[in-house]
Amino acid sequence: MHTDRTVTLHGQRFHYTEWGDAAAPPVVMLHGVTGHARTWDGEARALSGRYRVLALDQRGHGDSDPAPDGDYTTGTLAEDLGAFCEALALGRPRLLGLSMGGRVAIAYAGRQPARVERLVVVDIGPEIAPAGRARVGQMMGQAPERFATVAEALAYQRANNPRYTDALLRHRVEHGLRALPDGGFAWKYDRALRDAVRAGRWRDTIDLWPLWRAVACPTLLVRGADSDILSPEIAKRMLEENPRATLVEVPGAGHTVPGDQPAAFQALVAEFLGA
Repeated sequence: MHTDRTVTLHGQRFHYTEWGDAAAPPVVMLHGVTGHARTWDGEARALSGRYRVLALDQRGHGDSDPAPDGDYTTGTLAEDLGAFCEALALGRPRLLGLSMGGRVAIAYAGRQPARVERLVVVDIGPEIAPAGRARVGQMMGQAPERFATVAEALAYQRANNPRYTDALLRHRVEHGLRALPDGGFAWKYDRALRDAVRAGRWRDTIDLWPLWRAVACPTLLVRGADSDILSPEIAKRMLEENPRATLVEVPGAGHTVPGDQPAAFQALVAEFLGA
């Protein structure tokens, strides 16, 4: 079982879940742009016999404070990650990041190459394929701001996650909603992100290619075979520009590989992280 914990970083409250022995080697997990720490429960449970697993609710997600200035850029989130690792004295953690979290992990590992033991980047790269970017932007921009019931939210999310099992989708949705004072439910992740998409202000100008090249640790790049976010061309360039990276494609998975094919994904991660 996990323990819910909080830590204050540069005046903001961050929530994270902790699994396993506090003396074991640390693994830090970072979710995607509409996700939260609890999306990693299956992976954290599977690894908790060998590792101290810390799944972070990044700013404005899950039960962490929103960004006071609406700053959700990769560079700023990477600074949060650095502050988190320092506050908890994690030394050289293994990092695992999906989508937005993968970009944050690349930025941190590129800026601090000596401080990362191993890196798992899930279905994301320094560039995002245009079709996938458009799809995610449309999904965020058109997302309802209120659901009358959890079942209504489940039905909405099912349309965007056709491969998830019912149990896994319910877990993701229930932990991604907050009850409203007047009844109904809203997303936990910050409305400012969705409003930025709606207003055409969703920007992240960081050039991650130099930081990707600077990553010095063994790196596993996981691509969903049906992904529209990490194209084969971007993945190929990533391997060419960082010889320490290995690519594995997971059949029957789109962008959210851990949710689409959890057993296959967990086996890949366990093997790569090693002892």
